[in-house]
Amino acid sequence: MSGTEHAPSEEHSLAGYGWLVACLCADWCGACREFRSDFDALSARHPDVWFRWIDIEDEAALVEDIDVDNFPTIVIQHDAEVLFLGTILPKTSIVERQLSMLRAEPMRAPIEAPDLLARLTA
Repeated sequence: MSGTEHAPSEEHSLAGYGWLVACLCADWCGACREFRSDFDALSARHPDVWFRWIDIEDEAALVEDIDVDNFPTIVIQHDAEVLFLGTILPKTSIVERQLSMLRAEPMRAPIEAPDLLARLTA
């Protein structure tokens, strides 16, 4: 596994983990490098969510059909449904608030985007 990752505990399979928060970044991006430790800290506060740091250049095949216009780009997915895909300010409070809202409202319509969780668990 490349990149920083808060992987599921042994009692969860990757495919059955449920929630995924992925940060799509690049190593050359200063904002991404500064955000990475905060993203890791956010991961530690949510042990029931799989957090995945994805360098779009190192793992280009994984994200090649996802439009990344700027950094950091966040993907929040529940099972096979992408519920959020977009660029944010590099603040974990924004990611945490978005995740909390989506978890409280699970019937939200999914966004048409690739199933990143399926690709990560393939």
